Amino acid sequence: MSIVFVPKKLRGKATVNQETIQRLLDENDQLIRCITEYMQKGRAVECVQYQQILHRNIVYLATIADATVFPEDRQIYTEHTHKEYLMKAKLQQRF
Repeated sequence: MSIVFVPKKLRGKATVNQETIQRLLDENDQLIRCITEYMQKGRAVECVQYQQILHRNIVYLATIADATVFPEDRQIYTEHTHKEYLMKAKLQQRF
C-alpha cells in the first residue's frame, strides 16, 4: 500500500517480508482478472475502484523495490557509474 494512504502515525511501522509481497502479487493477479472480466462485459465504470487498488499496490511494490539494494546491484551500479565517469573524463580531455 502506498505511503500516501497510510496515516502518519503508522508510517514506517509495517514489516515487509516475502509473505506480504506474495500476498500483494496474488491480490494484483486477482485484480487484473477482475478488471479484464468487467472490461469484457462492457462495465468499465466498475473497473475504476479495482484499477485504483491495483495502482496503489504497484506503487507500494515499486517503492519496496527501489528501497531494496542488494550488494551485487550496488557493485554493478558503482562499476557502471565509474565507467561512465571515465568516459566523460576522456571526452573532456579531447576538447
